[in-house]
Amino acid sequence: MSKKQKIDLTVHLGKLKLKNPVMTASGTFGYGREFSEFIDLNRLGAIVVKGISLKPMKGNPPPRICETPCGMLNAIGLQNPGLKGFLKEQLPFLKNVKTKIIVNILGNSIDEYIELAETLEASGIHALELNVSCPNVKKGGIVFGTDPGLFEELIARVRKRVRLPLITKLSPNVTDITLFAKIAENAGSDILSLINTLTGMSIDIRTRRPRLANITGGLSGPAIRPVAVRMVWQCYNAVSIPIIGMGGIMSADDAIEFILAGASGIAVGTGNFINPRTTMDILQGIESYMSARNIQSIDKLVGGVIC
Repeated sequence: MSKKQKIDLTVHLGKLKLKNPVMTASGTFGYGREFSEFIDLNRLGAIVVKGISLKPMKGNPPPRICETPCGMLNAIGLQNPGLKGFLKEQLPFLKNVKTKIIVNILGNSIDEYIELAETLEASGIHALELNVSCPNVKKGGIVFGTDPGLFEELIARVRKRVRLPLITKLSPNVTDITLFAKIAENAGSDILSLINTLTGMSIDIRTRRPRLANITGGLSGPAIRPVAVRMVWQCYNAVSIPIIGMGGIMSADDAIEFILAGASGIAVGTGNFINPRTTMDILQGIESYMSARNIQSIDKLVGGVIC
């Protein structure tokens, strides 16, 4: 590639424009400040912060994390400072970072999601990500992301109340993820992100007890990557809205695999725990891959798998 041919990593996720496709997965990057001594946060395409609920949450009792072959299980329990705590303690720092800020929100009722969305829109963030892996206490604890009717109602009602780009984070713990992708698109979601963790369990055979106090937890890391790539590819072929892919991305090769499957952006999760510079290594690796193949725009790679 000649010096005049500059690589364009710009990503357009609907109305949301990012300088590059490399993002952080909610729950694995804190609120950005925690990683600021390891990487230049300004180089990220976007920071997706740890999930925020209306009221503070203490999370589950320990132990709430354990390693598994090629991955990890976590049952943190969505511990967070709550909406007021986030706005007061975390957002001021994030506003000084020259990149897009996406806030993952979670609630136990649709009304809670709406209140979170409206308040955060007024705060000046750039996009919202709906965490639909939460139970609706008003409907007997049914999980939003696994009940098609409840899932559709949640997205549609939040969409009516805010103008911010709306990302829906899909759960893989369903029979047909494309069904939920189509519902999300039709209900007004601008972007899909997938996948969230797979439900798993690990037992200590010496004590005969589960390794997590919560018994089950969310499986993440390289162990789930083939499942995630498959689901991204399926959704890419089922909907027309852009996709953010995640699930065991540890290297640039992994990220490019997701992009070829149909992801316009990628998010790094468990990789941040192993190497806090994973996002920067991936960004550099994507640039090197494109340069070596004379690919000038990242758009040329999206959905480029040859089947």
